[in-house]
Amino acid sequence: MTAENLIEIRHLNVAFNGQAAAKDVGFDIPVGQCVALVGESGSGKSVTAHSILQLLPASGCQSSGSVRYQGQELLGADAATLRRMRGDRIAMIFQEPMTSLNPLHTVQKQIGETLLVHKGMGGKQAEARILELLEMVGIREPHKRLKAYPHQLSGGQRQRVMIAMALACEPQLLIADEPTTALDVTVQRRILLLLKSLQERLGMSLLLISHDLNLVRSIAQHVCVMRAGEIVEQAPCEQLFSAPQHPYSQLLLDAEPAGVALFHETRPELLQVEQLKVWYPLDGGLFRKPREFVKAVDGISLSVQQGKTLGIVGESGSGKSTLGQAILRLLDSQGGIRFQGQALDGLDQKQMRPWRKQMQVVFQDPFGSLSPRMSVAQIISEGLEVHSGAHARACDEQVIQVLREVGLDPAARHRYPHEFSGGQRQRIAIARALVLRPALMLLDEPTSALDRTVQKQVVQLLQQLQERHGLTYLFISHDLAVVRALAHDVIVVKDGQVVEHGPTDRLFSAPRHPYTQELLQAALV
Repeated sequence: MTAENLIEIRHLNVAFNGQAAAKDVGFDIPVGQCVALVGESGSGKSVTAHSILQLLPASGCQSSGSVRYQGQELLGADAATLRRMRGDRIAMIFQEPMTSLNPLHTVQKQIGETLLVHKGMGGKQAEARILELLEMVGIREPHKRLKAYPHQLSGGQRQRVMIAMALACEPQLLIADEPTTALDVTVQRRILLLLKSLQERLGMSLLLISHDLNLVRSIAQHVCVMRAGEIVEQAPCEQLFSAPQHPYSQLLLDAEPAGVALFHETRPELLQVEQLKVWYPLDGGLFRKPREFVKAVDGISLSVQQGKTLGIVGESGSGKSTLGQAILRLLDSQGGIRFQGQALDGLDQKQMRPWRKQMQVVFQDPFGSLSPRMSVAQIISEGLEVHSGAHARACDEQVIQVLREVGLDPAARHRYPHEFSGGQRQRIAIARALVLRPALMLLDEPTSALDRTVQKQVVQLLQQLQERHGLTYLFISHDLAVVRALAHDVIVVKDGQVVEHGPTDRLFSAPRHPYTQELLQAALV
């Protein structure tokens, strides 16, 4: 053990019921430095990090090798030793704060529990420390958040509370497991800058786990690249970015969707939206008119030419998804909606049904939008049976054809969603929408839950399908790199209103509105 290293991992092997998850892993975490562990989902990053604190399940898990903290062996350490380490000397921020925070406990109680267990701190002393921690992680008016529950906080605020809990006992090592994956690009940037400043201010070491290489470039001093349970390359950060040696590292660096969608030909307008509004009342009752409203969509107008892609960007809560659902008449709204020259805003649900075939949607989470009780063939053919009345044999032929189009083996059509990877499930969701040969497809954050390499594949697939079938896309996303590669025009939505719109190349090269400039600066595109 050298004086410069806080953690030394040597020949770490982890298997679950004989299936290897980490193979001969070895790297160091120096004192006061940030080490990034990067790779795609399933590469073994989280398993390696959980091994440091021995958080892996006891049953069915086999571990060997060495994990040393300041010379003390943690692998196989007794429960009392690990209790002293966890939360005190080594703390962890988990990927999804909503599942990590107890929904029944207030912010004060959850942070206070850590202080009570490790420091014996309670009462006014603990409250003062909690306020200090919340202020340190950038929570505004922290005294107003003490009695708040997790569901009353935004995604960024929940992640900051998780960081405050982790920092409560001033650990020497902070493990951050995908701390920004579910957050908007601007919130991602703030959380990363916060972690970087806290690391420098407190002099602690940081192990940052991510599947996005570009995300760690601004914070890490050293990077380890993992693939299939093995570290295939490790090097100082700038060296790895400037001259990656392993083909897999090169693949990850090249996974950012590139280029700008260009479209010079003028085509007829497929969709026109005029002064669309979706307002939700905040007060009022059975006999009282509401006086206040949440203006989720507040007077938005737009138009899309046939065969083009309109990118709709903005942070969570800006009104992007509400706008998309209102255009497809999945939500009640006010304002004009014309599709293929026909006014849709006055139609009831029964009158809308013939138009549903022409307007399809691909949701953000394919696992949540695909029925786990239906096979792939049943999922894709359901729309054909409802809208076309096609018989079983004709349906099967079309299912086979559309699966080939989205790059999936038709022989897998009798399998179920849980048997596929995230990228494959998203291809199934695209196939379900495509099989009806729609004119318009609403793509609601279709790549946000995917690894960068899989994102690039899905974007390329959408580009090919658009070119082949003349599809028109409404592409909703907060990932500006993906929008830049796919969209021909972009509207930027903030607080239910369009603050800027224009051709993609112009908007990215010369943004006019401060909010657009902030989004682009945060995304580093």
